[in-house]
Amino acid sequence: MLDFPFTPLFVIELPKKEGDFSIYCIDQTFFDVVCSPHVSRKKMEKKAYLIGLTGTNGAGKGEVAFFFVERGFTYFSLSDVIREELQKNNQKITRNNLIRMGNFMRQQFSPEILARRVAKKIEGNAVIDSIRNPQEVEFFRSQGNFMLLAIDAPPELRFERVKLRGREESASSFQEFLAKEAEEMGTDEISQQLLACMDMADHMIINDGTLEDLRNKLEEFL
Repeated sequence: MLDFPFTPLFVIELPKKEGDFSIYCIDQTFFDVVCSPHVSRKKMEKKAYLIGLTGTNGAGKGEVAFFFVERGFTYFSLSDVIREELQKNNQKITRNNLIRMGNFMRQQFSPEILARRVAKKIEGNAVIDSIRNPQEVEFFRSQGNFMLLAIDAPPELRFERVKLRGREESASSFQEFLAKEAEEMGTDEISQQLLACMDMADHMIINDGTLEDLRNKLEEFL
């Protein structure tokens, strides 16, 4: 191992036939002279950390996203891509239209089209909401440094939360709420496959308590 009378900025382990050794990079010049072309400086840069959110309607994904935004993450939503398409076509933004347009875009382009469009906008740490298709999960995992959180809560509690939001939810009763949710649990490649995405999650969070309870659960992921 090389010995320097000062503290190195970082250490790179490089294998050699006669044994492993370490190179201490003192500054950019030393890096360019000693490490190149064996090690790319680009590879030494820390990759952005991506947190994906999936889960049932009214489970609290928005609160989870806000938790990470408060801590420096940039917010993105796959649903926003669909909203943009609805606006371009002068269509009302309702839950029915969001489901229909999202499925149309997956069929017209590819199952992971929403993820690809969002990925083009990401710079740095990001929290990505509204992941509802397994191909979207696989695409973000292929980017590296990705963790998927699934958020859920009892359906009765979620229905009460949804009513308080005041959005156009296309469900005026609990039975309609459950029926609409069933549409998001499909198995077709181009449709929403919410249950499949939740099964693919790295961690499941049950949000059945207070907001403080939820935030305490999220602290471990920082």
